[in-house]
Amino acid sequence: MAQSSSWPPSAAERRMLLGVAVGLAVTAFGLWESQRGIAVNNPSPLAALAMGAAAGAYRLQPALALALVWVSAVLQVLVGRDVAFVQLATVLVAYGTARYGRPLTVWASGLSIPTGAVLAVAYVATTGTDLPRRLGLDRLSGDLSAPAVANGLALVLATLAGPWLVGLLLRVRDAYRRSVAQRRAAEAEAERAQEIAGLEAAQARLARDVHDVVGHSLTVILAQADSAQFYGDDDIAKIRSAMEQIAATARSSLGDVRQVLASTSPDAAPPRPPGGLDQLIDGVRSAGHDVRLTVEGQPQPMPPELDVVAYRVLQEMLTNAIRHGRRDLPVFVGRVWGADDLRLEVRNTVQELEYTSGEGLGLPGMARRLEAVGGRLWTRREDTADGTIEFAVTADVPLRPKGGR
Repeated sequence: MAQSSSWPPSAAERRMLLGVAVGLAVTAFGLWESQRGIAVNNPSPLAALAMGAAAGAYRLQPALALALVWVSAVLQVLVGRDVAFVQLATVLVAYGTARYGRPLTVWASGLSIPTGAVLAVAYVATTGTDLPRRLGLDRLSGDLSAPAVANGLALVLATLAGPWLVGLLLRVRDAYRRSVAQRRAAEAEAERAQEIAGLEAAQARLARDVHDVVGHSLTVILAQADSAQFYGDDDIAKIRSAMEQIAATARSSLGDVRQVLASTSPDAAPPRPPGGLDQLIDGVRSAGHDVRLTVEGQPQPMPPELDVVAYRVLQEMLTNAIRHGRRDLPVFVGRVWGADDLRLEVRNTVQELEYTSGEGLGLPGMARRLEAVGGRLWTRREDTADGTIEFAVTADVPLRPKGGR
């Protein structure tokens, strides 16, 4: 079976191939110079091999390359050989250590440049090597005067420090680009997280609205249907009235669900309450429940979004009262208009076995809905002397937008 082709090579493979090519080229030149160079004491083959290996490792192993440069220099001093052209590969190593090396390697190479410059100038000046004379740099060979030493240091430092600084600048540029890319990626991730959180909040809001609408409507419809089954066969008028109430409640519920679903559209208009608070109470009364309403304070206009919150909260309060309360006892509803808040309270009597402590969706949903606009919800239960429980739910809905969660 034919194997898949690995061409073109990956970026890592290209870097490796480049290093091998550079290393082989420098090694070949160094070996040639060791045999046919222009100096009297041509470089040692071992020193040439060390420089070739250093040049080949300048990118993938900068620390190793720096160490091999020093090995080559030590070999040159030990065998007393002349300065060689192959040692110009040190320029490539200086660049590679500054750009690709780890921080410790960068510091080591930075310290090696002035140290190596001083040692190189001292070696040339004291040994009187032949290559500088052949290049017309007689003043650098065997001359220990201050001007000659200064010129030598300047020449070596410029040769090595220039590439090292270029590598360092490119390293800083690469780090800056990575920082910018990471910051942009973090910003994009934050935007995605914010978008997901917004979608989850919208889904939770939709679930609460559907729960409130459907739960309330079904509770009222069930109460009306339960009342209708006790009518006599000849009481056609009451049966028809009950059926009309059931149909009206179902149509109203369908309209509410449509409005809730339409509000999820991005270009939807601001939400409007599906009906007034009195309409909610009339719907419960039509199901045969005794609802007693008290109103205190001067009614005030509310923004549409807060009007919807007040409507949905009272809707869920009445639903819970019908579902868990005694049908033979009244449901008390209070509305108190204050300077900053509308207080809604629904209070009724429940049987011990029918009482629930709010593990369902109703109370938590109301609490979250109110917290989102800066309101609050609390409950209260009182055990009466006759063994029943009076349960009350109270909500404060702000009349103006507040900073909620």
